[in-house]
Amino acid sequence: MILTTKRLVLREFEEEDWPAVLAYQSDPRYLRYYDWMHRTEQDVRAFVRMFIAWREGQPRTKFQLAITLAPGGQLIGNCGIRMKTPRAREGDLGYELDPRYWGCGYAPEAARALLAFGFQELGLHRIWAQCIAENVASAHVLEKIGMRQEGRLRQNEWMKGRWWDTLQYAILETEYYNAYS
Repeated sequence: MILTTKRLVLREFEEEDWPAVLAYQSDPRYLRYYDWMHRTEQDVRAFVRMFIAWREGQPRTKFQLAITLAPGGQLIGNCGIRMKTPRAREGDLGYELDPRYWGCGYAPEAARALLAFGFQELGLHRIWAQCIAENVASAHVLEKIGMRQEGRLRQNEWMKGRWWDTLQYAILETEYYNAYS
């Protein structure tokens, strides 16, 4: 499966993608809002293999794609939509980006491609996402793609020795088509 945008190619993961993933997942800026304190080759190889295994689901319910730059194919992150069951009309959206590419508009560009895929190809009714409340940049991406904040879950994520609030966002099929038609 391949999704293309003006500047990106979102493609299936391959085994040889792990070094690029390890490089950005080892960056302290990336690790700030994740449970991990550090990443190892073994961790990241298993991470990439998990996404490769998801392709085998019949019917498929999890789509996690490598974000690559259109000219040259450099891997700069990943993004995906996941559904609980094959008949689900709802999916959750997620993304992560190499910190060296933050602020360039790549996260909203990739996320918009996932919205289109989710609503147009998968026939979803609702797509939701969650982010750490202190991750203002991620919340901004979700708002930029048309998602609305539905709530704040207070201290519901235990990570790095403390409780964190998370923000819940979603966009409905009708809102998507009104915004992107």
